This record gives sequence, structure tokens and C-alpha cells, in this order.
Amino acid sequence: MKPLTIGRLAKTADINVETIRYYQRIDLINQPDKPFTGYRVYPKETLSRIHFIKRAQSLGFSLNEIRQLLDMTDGQCETAAQMGQDKLHLIRDKITDLSKMAAVLEDYTQQCAVNADHSHCPLIDTLIDDLA
Repeated sequence: MKPLTIGRLAKTADINVETIRYYQRIDLINQPDKPFTGYRVYPKETLSRIHFIKRAQSLGFSLNEIRQLLDMTDGQCETAAQMGQDKLHLIRDKITDLSKMAAVLEDYTQQCAVNADHSHCPLIDTLIDDLA
């Protein structure tokens, strides 16, 4: 494998170079020392850490929560599990809220579909009524 310069690391991790720089600024990943000549070279562990960050983000964890997870050791599984349960609860609440929103929008758009009087739109009328 070729040396992991910042550009190669970004490409391999499928993220932007600026994302790597941001992760460095907020101390999620370490910036290697710059040699006297040439480019900084990142260890393979940095790529693994970025993959961890991206997977955790895809599960809904914030960067602050990810920092906490990265700082945990194997002996803190109970704490990590609680964070996972808390995130799961939030996701389920969002699913419930989104399902309610979908049902309301479905009802409004169906009212539009059967609206014979095209001088007004039931969806827009409902939204305007909510503003009044």
C-alpha cells in the first residue's frame, strides 16, 4: 500500500480532505508530524478511525458522542450500550413522528387529488389555516 498522504487518506476513506482537517482540528484524529521534506504520512490506524467515525455517524451519533465512544475502553461496554440505547430511543421517536407526518401529508395530497374545485388547494389552505 502506498503511503497515506492526506489526499490518499481522503480518497481511500471516501471523504474530503477538508473533512480530515476538520477531524484534526476537533481532535478526532491525530495529525502526523510533518517531515523536513515531503508530506505527512498517516498510519493505517487513522483510516480505521475515520471508518469508525463514519459508521457511527451513519447510526446517528454526533461528533461529540463519537469522541466519547472513541475514548472508551472495552471495560466501558455498559456505558457504550447505554449510549446506543439512548440513540435507538431517539431514532424510534423520530420514526413515529415521521410516520405521523407522512400520514398527514398523504391525507392532504389525497384531498388535492379529489379536489374538483381548482380555485383553491386543500394542502395550501390547511397550511395557511395553521398560520392564522
